Amino acid sequence: MRKTNEFSEHIQSNYIKLDTRRALRVSYFVLIISICCLFLFIHVLQDSSPFTPSKYNSYVLQAIQWRKGKIALEEDIPHLELAIYKGKYYVSFPPVPTIPIYFLSFIFGENIPDALILQLYALTSSLLLHKTFVKRFSIIRSAVLSFLCCFSSSLLPILQNGAVWYQAQVLGFLLIVWAIERMDCDKPTASLFLYSLSVGCRPFNVIYGPLLMIFYIKRKRNFRSALQKMLPGILLGLFVAFCYGYYNYIRFGYIFEFGHHYLPEFSFQGGEQFSLEHLSDNIKRFILGPPIIKVYGYVELEKFGFSLFIANPLFLVILLIFIYNIIKKAITPWDILIVVFCAVHMFILLLHRTGGGYQYGARYYIDCLPYCYIYLMKKSKASKYIKLTSLALLLLGLISSIVGSYYVFLE
Repeated sequence: MRKTNEFSEHIQSNYIKLDTRRALRVSYFVLIISICCLFLFIHVLQDSSPFTPSKYNSYVLQAIQWRKGKIALEEDIPHLELAIYKGKYYVSFPPVPTIPIYFLSFIFGENIPDALILQLYALTSSLLLHKTFVKRFSIIRSAVLSFLCCFSSSLLPILQNGAVWYQAQVLGFLLIVWAIERMDCDKPTASLFLYSLSVGCRPFNVIYGPLLMIFYIKRKRNFRSALQKMLPGILLGLFVAFCYGYYNYIRFGYIFEFGHHYLPEFSFQGGEQFSLEHLSDNIKRFILGPPIIKVYGYVELEKFGFSLFIANPLFLVILLIFIYNIIKKAITPWDILIVVFCAVHMFILLLHRTGGGYQYGARYYIDCLPYCYIYLMKKSKASKYIKLTSLALLLLGLISSIVGSYYVFLE
């Protein structure tokens, strides 16, 4: 009788596992369909198409030049923010986004559907988040979180146009999310390689490196063992950094120069790209700035950026959870460390001259969203009230991002 019961329990256990696998597959399918419907809805609102190549196609032009064995572009194209150095014209943005475009150019030529590429980057990021969150939350909660954590933000409005600025930002976002997922899966070499590639999209993503390594050491609970396993990834990352430096050197004669200092707005007009002088104005705009302004007596959505907490309510959610855990004396050094890294990254971005320019919300601070994902992975304690408030904030953020996508976009 005992053997029969054990056999029955074994069969039942297998059925439960099978049902869970089916439910997980369904959740991925529903997530993909939901994201595609969201993108399609916004394209209908905008009367735009993901298959229309962007006219802000610096990476496409650079990829075509690479195929010719050249680095400099043939001529100046003023709206592309090209760096001018010794009479030659260079793409002034970090080079990694050119790599996928280079391979796609053999299929599409210069007519690459770059908005569609961005949407695939974002969709993949959400699926990777789901894969990470589902280890810690229920399947439904994980799917909803991974959807809202990506698209209730300034990320959504920039996915409708494959402009050069957006290419770099969205690919950098994907690579950091992927690096977190790989580190969580005990794959430090792949994680640190992906992280190093993200730096070639958004240079200040370099700040994530130490946090990823601390995360892995904390996970392994053995410093020496963790360091040994991370060593190949560290060396691979240093090699990628060497490639960046060499690429910069052969273009501009300096390993840390991507070309921004040779943009006309700095080399001819003067001014500093990063300076403490910009801090006060950026705090007023990107920390305290309202999303609604009055123009000639009419109310309008602010098209040149507003508070990052309104544009990206996930930051407010994490702040609420952080304060709640302080009050409940449940805060840990790891919580504090994540918040400090995020604050440092934000502070550096607040020193930038424009903070992203013409945009919905606070585009540059998309770079800091993955700190929130790392924080959520810890499953910090939160009351039912905090959870409901967080859900409401994220849903409102999704609605406002859809509205922002309609009113503020490049044509």
